[in-house]
Amino acid sequence: MSQTIEASTLNESSGNNRKRRILLFSILALAIAVAGGGGWAYWELVASRYVSTDNAYTAAEVATVTAEIDGKVAEVRVVDSQTVKRGDILVVIDDTDAKLALRQAEADLGRARAQVAAATADLERSGIDLKRREALVGSGSVSGDELTKVKNGASNARAALDAAHAAVALAQARLDKARVDLGRTVIRSPVDGVIARRQVQLGQRVQPSMPLLSVVPVRDMYVNANFKEVQLTDVRPGQKVELVSDLYGDKVVFHGIVDGFNGGTGAAFALIPAQNATGNWIKVVQRLPVRIRLDPAELETHPLRVGLSMTAKVDLRRQS
Repeated sequence: MSQTIEASTLNESSGNNRKRRILLFSILALAIAVAGGGGWAYWELVASRYVSTDNAYTAAEVATVTAEIDGKVAEVRVVDSQTVKRGDILVVIDDTDAKLALRQAEADLGRARAQVAAATADLERSGIDLKRREALVGSGSVSGDELTKVKNGASNARAALDAAHAAVALAQARLDKARVDLGRTVIRSPVDGVIARRQVQLGQRVQPSMPLLSVVPVRDMYVNANFKEVQLTDVRPGQKVELVSDLYGDKVVFHGIVDGFNGGTGAAFALIPAQNATGNWIKVVQRLPVRIRLDPAELETHPLRVGLSMTAKVDLRRQS
């Protein structure tokens, strides 16, 4: 009797274990199915619709301000981080030499014009004299040699007048240059922006093409997003982009548009490009810079600076 009870108990225990295994297997299968369905749904709704990268940085077409004439710096009216408008005075170079050059050019032009007047009068006298001689040739009062000399004198007077006109043109050009050089003693901002990398100092002697400072047009900021080449299959110009800056965090979302693609990868334009045709070769996924245009209104509200880190997410299904 006891053996029968023990056998029955064992059978029940074995059945319960089998049921538990079946239940656990069912739960595991259901979990795998749910995970698979969730993964498929995520791919269809999110992953296949977006590509993103955190290898993105702000940039701008920085305007480098240089000296166009040589001279001593008389004033420096800006400092780094100062906001300026287009046309604002940045640097003033001492204009003493430029003013003297302008006065000399004006005097040279006046002298050249006086020479034109004198040459014109000589030409008129030569012309009158030639007409008189030609009228007397028929009567024999004037010889052929004398008439030839008069003609040569008239030709010389014409050449002198042409030379005087050329001298006037040259003097006028020098005067125009002197006026331009005088205007270049006042250096103005070429764009709206923020002053950066100011190198010029008061009293410094500057030369043409010498960099003085830079102006960063913060309202024209854009982003260079370095996407992996395998991510760019469906990326096209005009697609919308959402960007987050480390400066402001997730609370501020910038909206941009894909402008275009760089002409080559960073490795291709490196100072020492990789020589893949030599030695052992290991394939490395390359990154291609994608230029993203930002919304000026958002930049006005939340200004950015060059070189800040960004996270960019491109919507592959949306066009601007």
